[in-house]
Amino acid sequence: MALRITSSSAKCWTSVCAILLASRLTGRWYMANAKGLPNLQTLPTSPSPAQTLPSGAVFDALKMILLGAPLNEVLTTIIRLIEAHSTGMRCSISLLDEDGLHLHYGAAPNLPEAYRGATEGVRIGPNVGSCGTAAYLRQPVFVSDIASDPRWVNFRDLALQNGLRAAWSTPMMSHDGTVLGTFGMYYREVRQPGPSEIQLIDNAGRIAGIAIERERSREALRSASEEIRNSEARLRKIIDTIPTHAWCTLPDGAGIFWNRRWLEYTGLSLEVLRGWGWQDAIHPEDLKKITDKWRRDLAAGQPGEVEGRLRRFDGVYRWFLFRAEPLRDESGNIVNWYGTDTDIDDLKRAEAKLRKDEEELRRMTDAIPQSIIVLNPDGKAIYANRVALEYTGLSLHDVQTDDFRERVFHPDDVQRVREERYKGLSDTAPFENEQRALGKDGKYRWFLIRYNPLLDESGNVIRWYATGTDIDDRKRAEDRLRNETVALREQIDRDSMFDNIVGSSEALRRVLRQVDKVAHSGSTVLILGETGTGKELIARAIHKRSNRGDRAFIGVNCAAIPASLIASELFGHEKGAFTGATQRRLGRFESANGGTIFLDEVGDLPPEVQIALLRVLQEREIERVGSNGPIPVDVRVLAATHRDLNALVAEGKFRQDLLYRLNVVPIEMPSLRDRAADIPLLVDYFIDRFGKKAGKKFRRIDKRTLKLFQAYSWPGNIRELQNVIERAVILSDGDTFSVDETWLKQEPRQVPSPTVALNSALQRQEKEMIEAALAESAGRVSGPGGAATKLGLPRPTLDAKIRRLGINKYRFKVQRSN
Repeated sequence: MALRITSSSAKCWTSVCAILLASRLTGRWYMANAKGLPNLQTLPTSPSPAQTLPSGAVFDALKMILLGAPLNEVLTTIIRLIEAHSTGMRCSISLLDEDGLHLHYGAAPNLPEAYRGATEGVRIGPNVGSCGTAAYLRQPVFVSDIASDPRWVNFRDLALQNGLRAAWSTPMMSHDGTVLGTFGMYYREVRQPGPSEIQLIDNAGRIAGIAIERERSREALRSASEEIRNSEARLRKIIDTIPTHAWCTLPDGAGIFWNRRWLEYTGLSLEVLRGWGWQDAIHPEDLKKITDKWRRDLAAGQPGEVEGRLRRFDGVYRWFLFRAEPLRDESGNIVNWYGTDTDIDDLKRAEAKLRKDEEELRRMTDAIPQSIIVLNPDGKAIYANRVALEYTGLSLHDVQTDDFRERVFHPDDVQRVREERYKGLSDTAPFENEQRALGKDGKYRWFLIRYNPLLDESGNVIRWYATGTDIDDRKRAEDRLRNETVALREQIDRDSMFDNIVGSSEALRRVLRQVDKVAHSGSTVLILGETGTGKELIARAIHKRSNRGDRAFIGVNCAAIPASLIASELFGHEKGAFTGATQRRLGRFESANGGTIFLDEVGDLPPEVQIALLRVLQEREIERVGSNGPIPVDVRVLAATHRDLNALVAEGKFRQDLLYRLNVVPIEMPSLRDRAADIPLLVDYFIDRFGKKAGKKFRRIDKRTLKLFQAYSWPGNIRELQNVIERAVILSDGDTFSVDETWLKQEPRQVPSPTVALNSALQRQEKEMIEAALAESAGRVSGPGGAATKLGLPRPTLDAKIRRLGINKYRFKVQRSN
């Protein structure tokens, strides 16, 4: 194909070509005859013009590109231009598929047909000849000898059979760096490219790239134009079909289009509506509001919406929601306004009815003497009745905030309630929970919260209604009953000494007369006496005869509780007060509130607990471990001990002020030796009690046994007598009760003074052994290397000995660190 241009247009075409080349070529073109193309003379010239292209031929190729000649013709022209430049050269232009993996020939008029057929659609890769490798590596590939180059291993025989020995190729790149294809040069002899030949193949590839990219751009433009035409037709059909009223205006708000549904609804023609004629269909009462809003949106250039009434073709007005959205071009200028009108008449009527119903419901809920809160489906409060607001002292706005529950619910309940609520709100069934809520008086009260859902016709939750019932009195009664039950169960589980006080001796009657006098006074009583004399039984007798007899009686053996736990046991603890305190626990004093607490073996209390007990007796209030807030308690304190408290005070082991507080009314329990006259009565009582338990019945008591009982000193007092009789009942045969006299051997009395001296010596030796063990363990008591392990003692026992002997274990830690 030969293309010619006139002299008058040469300058114009030359300028176009120069611009095209300048924008696409980074290399240099060298023209043999640039006189006819004065504008191209401005391009840089090669320092070695060994290889040049005729300017006229290049110009013809570029003209074909600009005039839109078919791509195949343009590429063939470029190839013939290059092939004419060197004898024996054969060229090809291959195009890369859209998948970016396969090469197809765009033009290769002089390559052997067999070679082209075998390499058509070849997949690019690192060793796929010159063209396949150049496209894969995105860089030129120059193979001077196909017979020896490893990149031709798969196509070597094919190339040699078709007379190809050297192959050079360069990738053709788009302006954005995408590989378009490759330009290839082939020779029949081994040949190494020189600088000018490298420049030649590079420039040829760039011209071909211009043609390919321009053709693809034209094709994309044709496809886009066709798509736009089809899209506009489809869009207009869709707009006329969609079940809504749609319209379009110019940037100044003048209407130019309304869809078919809009026209059918209003009964107006397009000619009437154009410009601002649409105002005729708006309700007179709404026209100013809608027009003013529309003009403000136009001025602001922002989307907007407004509600108003639109007249139907039969003259009936219905409520619509009018929405408008601007369409902008790439520069941000508004091209058109598009809008929709949505019928909301039924919604407006439903909202009006709902508001009326809600107002009626609020009047009803405010009249109900119970806390009521209305929640949305996800549990957020949207309304609270008067009772709820008055109890909490909050406003409705406070109730609607996100932190409402954290402000009102007890900290110990928040996490549990959150989990229960989340589980309940995820379903559609009613549920309930119990929690404490803070009143405006600063006090927490227990409430039973019941959640009931309001469902729509599809079974979805519209609202949750939560009602709160005050159950604080019930919860406190339950706690009190639970504490009393626990105390009763402990008492039942404990093998009590006996059910009733048995005896008629003068010593016992004297004690019982004191019990009668002190029972109703409410004073603190200190019961003294040897182990096993029945001190707890006397304490229970005092409680039963007092005004607190129908309330809890809590007994605590102070010697049986480890020193580290006695404070928590007596006064309770808060959650997290110490390791293992996973929840709040009420102490024995709180459990006995309103009743009586019996502190047995009070002489064994640690000094720090003595201080707390003194405060209880003085202030009538306690503090839980881990808490700073005092808790008032109404508890009568009865204490007992078998130890000489005055001696402990003298030794510095018991507080004198606490002794004064405890020793308001002392009662001395006589030992069994001092009430020997009661032994026959006690023997009959225990034989009957244990005989019924063992299923045995004794008709008489051996006289020798009775005399043995009365002669024995009973160092363990009534508890020892009880144990001896229980053993005899189990082991006796027949109906005569008797015991083995070897069970009651008299122990020789120790001489007091040597005993005191011996005890003193033993205490000194014991103290030295403990201090030595503490020194070895650096003051550590527990653990594998602690002093308790070295001495073979339980840790609580060693702690008690350290306190009793007045040993400072911390000084051994200081010595080790020094």
